[in-house]
Amino acid sequence: MREGEVTAVILAGGEGRRMGGRDKGWEPLAGRPLIAHVLDRLSPQVDRVLINANRSLERYRELGYPLVSDREAGYHGPLMGMWSALCAVDTPWALFVPCDSPALPEDLVARLREGIGERRIAVAHDGERAHPVVALVDTALRDDLGEALAAGERKIDRWYARHPWCHVDFADRREAFANLNSPDERDAMERRLRADGSF
Repeated sequence: MREGEVTAVILAGGEGRRMGGRDKGWEPLAGRPLIAHVLDRLSPQVDRVLINANRSLERYRELGYPLVSDREAGYHGPLMGMWSALCAVDTPWALFVPCDSPALPEDLVARLREGIGERRIAVAHDGERAHPVVALVDTALRDDLGEALAAGERKIDRWYARHPWCHVDFADRREAFANLNSPDERDAMERRLRADGSF
């Protein structure tokens, strides 16, 4: 896998139910929206970034990155966002991350690339649990994912299990995978930022 062969995809197309139905990408953290923090982490690691979103589309477009919405309306979960992005990506690999993980590792792409070996999917693992939506995926799997979705599949783990895949160990960066799913989680990270000035 060479430089330039990975497109980063930020998944920002969910309902945000635990965030009161708000668009999580635009929730503020330390005076900036979550999507801005994620872009700061990803843009130095890849040549291309794509955002998957289903609302606030004009605001996302203003960020200056290509935008793709789910190919089927109705909030069908992250697999739908992943498939929709895979259909738009023209690099051999896609790196998926959620829009609510603002402290992702600065070497995320390099370590997933190193760890994937001959497999087709690599999933980040923080030493305690896996993070299925932080994954490096072979874009040639787009048709298989489309077929799985058409058959009713909505579980990421079950779809991964259909293919050669692996976990990549990030136990030394466990805090980097904090998800801000609720206002309480966001506020807790805000307090931490104010206390030490960093993630």
